[in-house]
Amino acid sequence: MRLDLGDDNVRAPVGTAATGWRRLVVEPRRPEVVRRLSWAHWLVLGTVCIGAFMGQLDASIITMAFPELRRDFGTSLASVQWVGQAYLLVLIGLLMAVGRYADMVGRKLLYTYGFALFVVASALCGLAPSLGLLIAFRALQGVGAAMYQANSVAILVSAVPRNHLGRAVGVQGTAQALGLALGPAVGGALIGLGGWRLIFYVNVPVGALGALLAWLLVPRSTNLAGRESFDWAGLGLFGPAVCSLLLALSEGLRAGWGSLATLSLFGAAALLGALFLARERRASVPLLCLDLFRRLPFSAGIASGLLSYVVLFGALTVVPFYLELAKGQPSGRAGIELLVLPLGLAVAAPAAGRLADRVGARPLTVAGMALAAAMLMATTLLGANLGFFLLGLAGIGVGLGAFTPANNAAIMGSAPPALSGLASGVLNMTRGLGTSLGLAIAGLAYTAGSSSKGAGAHAAGAGYRDAAVVLVASAVVAAAVGALRGAGPLNDVDGTGLH
Repeated sequence: MRLDLGDDNVRAPVGTAATGWRRLVVEPRRPEVVRRLSWAHWLVLGTVCIGAFMGQLDASIITMAFPELRRDFGTSLASVQWVGQAYLLVLIGLLMAVGRYADMVGRKLLYTYGFALFVVASALCGLAPSLGLLIAFRALQGVGAAMYQANSVAILVSAVPRNHLGRAVGVQGTAQALGLALGPAVGGALIGLGGWRLIFYVNVPVGALGALLAWLLVPRSTNLAGRESFDWAGLGLFGPAVCSLLLALSEGLRAGWGSLATLSLFGAAALLGALFLARERRASVPLLCLDLFRRLPFSAGIASGLLSYVVLFGALTVVPFYLELAKGQPSGRAGIELLVLPLGLAVAAPAAGRLADRVGARPLTVAGMALAAAMLMATTLLGANLGFFLLGLAGIGVGLGAFTPANNAAIMGSAPPALSGLASGVLNMTRGLGTSLGLAIAGLAYTAGSSSKGAGAHAAGAGYRDAAVVLVASAVVAAAVGALRGAGPLNDVDGTGLH
């Protein structure tokens, strides 16, 4: 495939005159009063933040419902966990493909209908009469979430002026962090008010509002790649490869890393991944344009971003064990204390985004991950004092908040406009993979460290220290990889063709 990034490739917006039902498959113009607003791009940001908040809230809220689901359906915890697993498998497996398809047919179109599908699936989840149907509807919910999450950053890139892109991505990062932080608390409150079904029903009005605002406020897509044949064979290899990897990580934590099921799943992931890459090298219109990764700002950003999510979700995985077992905190209080990490991220991200617009990505990404590494190490040295430990957690969040908006904006700025949906999908996919990898890596290190010390507070402290060392190493590598990117501005698209 060849993509020319010159002016000839800039296509007209999607949304030519249409009548009847065809109006539903083209992107409408925004109302004239909205188009004339000098601050219309901030309305787009607000719309995208609804999806960013909901996506993280929905992923973290469901764990609070597991005990009640287990009681209501009279089944095992392993079966109930598929309510969360099905959503994540579908979401992560489809993000890249949806982004690629949106580059052909319109990012606003898929974003809006993704919200609509998410609303319908949420209502069906709330009505589900059996666990099997609930899992199926959660998978459908994952399809809708993939449609709007894959296009979120791409829409910001097209709507927000380049000198404000870092700030916009920072605000979106804040919405994601707040969704992640508030998920357990909101889930507990909703379940207390009306049972587990309420956590799905609450998505309906919020999602409907998001879909309506997207239809009215998001501009029509430009710089599309054009209607080309979609790489279904590539999707048929990539989706199972990602699912096999995620299931292998989950099975490794449950049954052991040397079990036959775990090794078989890792083997399937490796084989399918190799076949996928071979397919993409030959395909005339590949699902994943591998030449994107020959651009150092893009590949360095994706690699360091993946490691940053390993640090974030690894810390979120092991800190509750440390607070409860080593510091003797009740689980409810430990959950509240853990909030300082995502809240630190939420506070730092907007300011870091504004600064990135002026100084570029490299200083903030390197400094942010270096700060996260230093604060992680500090929590192991000063953990005897709970106040200092919590201050260290907040510092980890600030470091990640400095890193994330600059890194995300630099990734999108390095991708060709005609592939912004694909780049956005890959970017969002790294968050899902980082979640699973962080849980697996930190969980493995914690288990290995604590098992050698027996049980009790001493064992929990040893487990946390071992996990923190692994996460520090991940943060240091992320900082080193981030230093490889160029020192140019965030919108560093050079117009070179991709072959």
